Amino acid sequence: MGEQPIFTTRAHVFQIDPNTKKNWVPASKQAVTVSYFYDVTRNSYRIISVDGAKVIINSTITPNMTFTKTSQKFGQWADSRANTVFGLGFSSEQQLTKFAEKFQEVKEAARLARDKSQEKIETSSNHSQESGCETPSSTQASSINGTDDEKASCAGPANTHLKSENNKLKIALTQSAANVKKWEIELQTLRESNARLTTALQDSVASVEQWKRQFSLCHDENDRLRNKIDELEEQCSEINREKEKNTQLKRRIEELELELREKETELTDLRKQSEIIPQLMSECEYVSEKLEAAEKDNQSLEDKVRSLKTDMEESKYRQRHLKVELKSFLEVLDGKIDDLHNFRRGLSKLGADN
Repeated sequence: MGEQPIFTTRAHVFQIDPNTKKNWVPASKQAVTVSYFYDVTRNSYRIISVDGAKVIINSTITPNMTFTKTSQKFGQWADSRANTVFGLGFSSEQQLTKFAEKFQEVKEAARLARDKSQEKIETSSNHSQESGCETPSSTQASSINGTDDEKASCAGPANTHLKSENNKLKIALTQSAANVKKWEIELQTLRESNARLTTALQDSVASVEQWKRQFSLCHDENDRLRNKIDELEEQCSEINREKEKNTQLKRRIEELELELREKETELTDLRKQSEIIPQLMSECEYVSEKLEAAEKDNQSLEDKVRSLKTDMEESKYRQRHLKVELKSFLEVLDGKIDDLHNFRRGLSKLGADN
């Protein structure tokens, strides 16, 4: 009932694993209220946090405690009385800063309260010693100047006062000895906590070094993968260029095939024209033989074209050779056509003469 809340915030509460002294164990499933309380009667400060009906933090602040920020949103302090280390995870860096500043203020207030209590003990002990020294002298003076009855009447209250002062001194000494023992136990506990924290810090440094090595390995692997990606992109660009070349070759082949069809159409027209004049066949056996020879040559040329076409389909890399053969074929065909035209002119002249 004598405690009053002086500061309140919300945070996730953790405690150090008592077995490993390294890992954090969550003490609350979600963010809970964490408050500073001031006890007026005892002149002490405590950090208290309750999750439902369970008290998860009950830490009395002493001047020897230290609150440490381990990250932007996490802080911790060691409690030697509870023999554990508490950790708080905040939602923002501002909340952590306010909590740390309040911890420092409360720690300073606890130190001042301890100093005042020590001053009171020293003052009371000094006062009791002075009163104990002055009382015998006063009684001695009275015994010198007074009678025996006066001596007896003055000695009784003085002895009673001395006894009460001695009892107070004994109680104060007993409390001081108990406080000394308690402080020695706290000091030993703090040393053990510092040793555990030092071990945890060394383990953390080793973990950081290991993470640095892993990061370096990941960085090297990333560089290697980037180089591999660059090589694959270069190969893809080469494949695209080859595809463009193949597309151009296909277009050229289609053009040549179109020209070949046109030549075949012209040959068909010539055959039809030769069939129109059957009456002249008997008079010009020589011409018909030449025509048959031309047809045979044409057939052989067609066979050559087919073979060239097959060769072009089988190997796209021999197109230059095919172009040369096609050009030669076209020249021969043009010559034959010229011969046929000349032959027609001869027939026309022959018909005119007849």
